[in-house]
Amino acid sequence: MPNKKHIAIIGGGPAGLMAAEVLSAAGVQVEVYDAMPSVGRKFLLAGRGGLNLTHTEPHAQFVARYSHTEVAPWLQDFGAEAVCDWVRGLGREVFVGSSGRVFPTDQKAAPLLRAWLHRLRESGVTFHVRHRWLGWADNNALRFATPDGERLVHADAVVLALGGGSWARLGSDGAWLPLLAEHGIDVAALQPANCGFDVTWSEHLRTRFAGQPLKSVVLSFTDSAGVAFRKQGELMLTENGLEGGLIYAASARLRETIHASGTALIYLDLAPGWELPRLTRELAHPRGSRSLSSHLQSRVNLRGVKTALLREVASAEDLADPVRLAALIKALPIRLVTPRPIDEAISSVGGVRFAALDARLMLRALPGVFCAGEMIDWEAPTGGYLLTACLASGRVAGNGVLDWFAEPA
Repeated sequence: MPNKKHIAIIGGGPAGLMAAEVLSAAGVQVEVYDAMPSVGRKFLLAGRGGLNLTHTEPHAQFVARYSHTEVAPWLQDFGAEAVCDWVRGLGREVFVGSSGRVFPTDQKAAPLLRAWLHRLRESGVTFHVRHRWLGWADNNALRFATPDGERLVHADAVVLALGGGSWARLGSDGAWLPLLAEHGIDVAALQPANCGFDVTWSEHLRTRFAGQPLKSVVLSFTDSAGVAFRKQGELMLTENGLEGGLIYAASARLRETIHASGTALIYLDLAPGWELPRLTRELAHPRGSRSLSSHLQSRVNLRGVKTALLREVASAEDLADPVRLAALIKALPIRLVTPRPIDEAISSVGGVRFAALDARLMLRALPGVFCAGEMIDWEAPTGGYLLTACLASGRVAGNGVLDWFAEPA
């Protein structure tokens, strides 16, 4: 392939960097443009709590985590094992946690990113930061706003890896949607994914218990399509509502239920290890002069934020009746009002619809322009699924560019 081919990759997150890796390995000229002062900022943020790279569950189960079946072919060529091999190729080792999640041994993103950027620069990739993409000029050149004024760039092919709409301060602000929409690209509005939800708490609960975890609870609900969800895990009670891994796992269905019905009603089992008859018998024991809180703690080991949440929902009559109280502990109704704002979400859904892309992730309406990563309309839960698919989509887009160049003129 002639070295004179020039590829512009817009967006320096995992998808864009993986596309750069594929293309630079093929010997083409690759330049990465990013609006921020440095690349990989959201990648670094993801590593603050331990960089979850991927997940070791069986491939069929892994693929089923994604909202769209179109993601599956990406993962066929670059799934969990390939991610681990790629990390090792950067001189880092991985380990598998008890939940099946895969992490770098040091659980840090920065060393991995540094090694990756060093390898990309060694392969000839050039980086241009503080370059915000403004769309196309009349002569089809790429327009960038830079500290030195507007700059025009001509490229033989373009990979757009602009991110979704969460954590705008790190660069993924969704400002690219109208730029594509005005070229007739079918795009869906961005919405929060893996997000918390608002609940109308009392002032007492909000001020006294916000920030406290609800450990070992079961969340269940029936979505707008009549499909039941039930999962055990942890939640965090916030000033505005609920967040945490358990609710993130259900966030897509909760979001759609709120869109369809106005609210979503979930039920929390605050004592998943207890059968209802035993719970009822324990609560029926006379408590004498002890407070209800002491009674709940001593008889059924319910305390702290769980007791506060129970008091938030239950009436005085519920609290006085062991049968009704036990039933509420096993299925406490909480009404979710709305998802939290997209900028607080871990990820987003929406963006370029799959119908606008071919199998190589090239825009049908704009030959030579490819998309990758979270700017495409798909979603997945946390647990390594998001990063794996972003990396895999970057490989698909990079190889798609090479395939497009190889086509007869």
